Amino acid sequence: MKQKQSGFTLIEIAIVLVIIGLLLGGVLKGQELINSAKVKNLANDFRNIPVYIYGYQDKFRSLPGDDATVGTATTHIPNGTACTPAATPQHCVVGNGLIDGPWDSTTVADESYVFWQHIRLAGLAAGTTDTTQPFASYLPTNAAGGFIGIQSNVNFTTITKKADGSASPMTGSYIICSQGILGRFAAQLDVTMDDGDSNTGSMRVADPANNGQSVTTATLNANPGQAYTVCMGV
Repeated sequence: MKQKQSGFTLIEIAIVLVIIGLLLGGVLKGQELINSAKVKNLANDFRNIPVYIYGYQDKFRSLPGDDATVGTATTHIPNGTACTPAATPQHCVVGNGLIDGPWDSTTVADESYVFWQHIRLAGLAAGTTDTTQPFASYLPTNAAGGFIGIQSNVNFTTITKKADGSASPMTGSYIICSQGILGRFAAQLDVTMDDGDSNTGSMRVADPANNGQSVTTATLNANPGQAYTVCMGV
């Protein structure tokens, strides 16, 4: 006697394929929303730091990190730590109107390091005010887990050239840098905040090992999972 074969009908297969398509679409859309939220958080870091500077200047008529009265009885933040002047390198020249020292400094003696304590003690930003803490606990981090920093444009060397090697220094009084940002986020960040070209404009992207050269957007798109440092002049 011939047995009747069982299996899926075309309608059942079509339904399964539609369900799979919907699930995949939901996953991709969810990932897109997560990526957009991360880029938004990274962008906010660049927007907030100038607000901290202007807020501090409005309150104390001085520049955070460069404030000559920090730690004295006459200051608004008597518990603050002043930077430590040194002949070489000059990462602390108090009262010269600059945030001296490299943006990624891990040295308490540098103005770019105590900058964060000053704005926190002024009530402008959250975070520990104890500069004796390990720098990994003291310095702020971005949504990607990398460190964020600021310095005056004077003596800024992280990005000094375009990808072709031609001189193209960053513009602006201050340079804000954020490290450990994946290529796909760095490219989106430049579109969101600048001209969409990571090799030009006020926002540049650099490979930490590229000796002061910025990288092209094509490089970022070709290496979406590689970490870069993004800097912006303000």
